[in-house]
Amino acid sequence: MSPTDTSPLAASENATADALQAARRDLAAVFRIAAQLGLHEGTCNHFSAVAPGRPDCYLINPFGLHFAEMRASDLLLVDDAGTVLEGSGEVEITAFHIHSQIHRANPRAVCVLHTHMPHATAITALHDGRLAMCHQNAVRFHGRIAYDHDTTVGYQGLALAGEEGARMVRALGEHSVLFLRSHGPIVVGPTIAQAFDDLYYLERAAQVQVLASSMGQPLAEIEPALAARTAADFLRDAPRYARAHLDAWQRMLERDDPSWRM
Repeated sequence: MSPTDTSPLAASENATADALQAARRDLAAVFRIAAQLGLHEGTCNHFSAVAPGRPDCYLINPFGLHFAEMRASDLLLVDDAGTVLEGSGEVEITAFHIHSQIHRANPRAVCVLHTHMPHATAITALHDGRLAMCHQNAVRFHGRIAYDHDTTVGYQGLALAGEEGARMVRALGEHSVLFLRSHGPIVVGPTIAQAFDDLYYLERAAQVQVLASSMGQPLAEIEPALAARTAADFLRDAPRYARAHLDAWQRMLERDDPSWRM
């Protein structure tokens, strides 16, 4: 194709390439933010996003790279079978089994974020750990969280086979968040910005719950109808607020270390 080609096909291909690069930058930014906020765990944990214009492919972090050093160009483009199409490195095996299964089964899961972030993970370590609807940040998730111990016995070890990813898919169902008992949360979203926004506020809500529970007094649970109404209010403007949130973080990343976008 000529650099000056102005055909509809060329325009479409250019738009797809631009969208893919924008997705790379958004996802790389989320890795950097997660590192700054302490939501990561060593070189483990993994984030992925469906490649724009290529629904059978997704971007994901390569094995062994720390969240704090992630750049847009470091992200691997892989197909449904886990074959690396673009990038250098390999997909960590548990990341492949979790993310490939969720992306394949759930078209709403454009972005899949899995961390062992401390406060939300602490709740998963409880026998019947649940996010209590005791704070405004928590009610954002009213009716949106699944718990794998509701549908299975919970923790099943490392995701070393596709069946563990398939089990997570079944447990997640139509929800946006899955609490994996004795493991950690998974957050899915229709955009990278919305998945990140949920990840951020999920950890903030869990942090409030853990701190409040330490005071030895009953939690002030919000009445279910009010929680549902407030959750609907949050969801109505979620795309706009989530984009603004990620844009703000990207401005701060750009000021401090612009290498994330390379």
